Amino acid sequence: MPQISLVVPCFNESEVIGAFHAELVNALAPTEADFEICYVDDGSVDDTLVLLKGLAAEDSRTRFTSFSRNFGKESAMLAGLRMSQGDAVIILDADLQHPPQLIPQMMELHRHGYDQVVAQRDRTGEGAVRTMLSQAYYRLVRRFMDVEIIDGAGDFRLLSRRAVNALLSLPESNRFSKGLFSWIGFDTVSFTYQNVQRAAGQSKWGGRRLLNYGIDGLLSFNSRPLRMAIHGGLWLVLSALAYALWIVANVVVDGVETPGYATLITVIVGMSGVQIATLGIIGEYVGRIYHESKHRPHYVVRETDETELPLSVPMVLRGGATMRPMAPQGERR
Repeated sequence: MPQISLVVPCFNESEVIGAFHAELVNALAPTEADFEICYVDDGSVDDTLVLLKGLAAEDSRTRFTSFSRNFGKESAMLAGLRMSQGDAVIILDADLQHPPQLIPQMMELHRHGYDQVVAQRDRTGEGAVRTMLSQAYYRLVRRFMDVEIIDGAGDFRLLSRRAVNALLSLPESNRFSKGLFSWIGFDTVSFTYQNVQRAAGQSKWGGRRLLNYGIDGLLSFNSRPLRMAIHGGLWLVLSALAYALWIVANVVVDGVETPGYATLITVIVGMSGVQIATLGIIGEYVGRIYHESKHRPHYVVRETDETELPLSVPMVLRGGATMRPMAPQGERR
């Protein structure tokens, strides 16, 4: 069993994967640790898979799994954790924004007994608007989520084997790894490094994708939006009651008046907006329940050099058929 496993999700990283692999191996050489590199191709449409096959053929410490389509980084990280066999696992991106040179420092902290070692980036080189929005989001997260998420603490981290096993025991389909890392607990330490720009290619995280990811995070670890909808409804009822009492008092004192058209329209539009927003919040939670109830696998494997696949992962065969690995005789049903 290797001492350390490196899990590397990849999506259209053909421009940088060769440089990344060389830099990763060079960073690990001084540690003299027995390691393996687990690449997960998340349905790339460029030459990423071809390059990964070449790396696996040249280096026995390198393995790969390729998805049938793009299932997202969360699924890719999960597949990599399932592939990993090391006593500790490090997750890092292939674009070199997670510097491999920090790995020896992470391993040293792990030897001091920490189950999670988090490399926390600063925001050097980011635009002012993105920095402001990110900081506002993390303030919101800290206020409303049931787990603690630290600004700059992402997926670049070392996990002990028992931390990895805890993550793999969580069955949910809508995975928000930043929250899951915090939820499992264990002894955690973090350090800060200077933000690094991509070595090549373009970021896969545009504004819309970041917004959806942020919403996923807020909804995955709390039900407070539903509670806020209840509170908002109660305040509207009290406001309506106060307004009705004011109308009655005004009629008693000054006589009957013609109701204000502008006030009526404003109230109707405001109430309609609140109702639609509340239904949207409820719909998000119902949609997640529906998605979880179908129990679909997190991803479908197209190709891999693994000798054994998890039983829950179907593999696509030629012609579109699917195959699941056979369970041991005592586990068949």
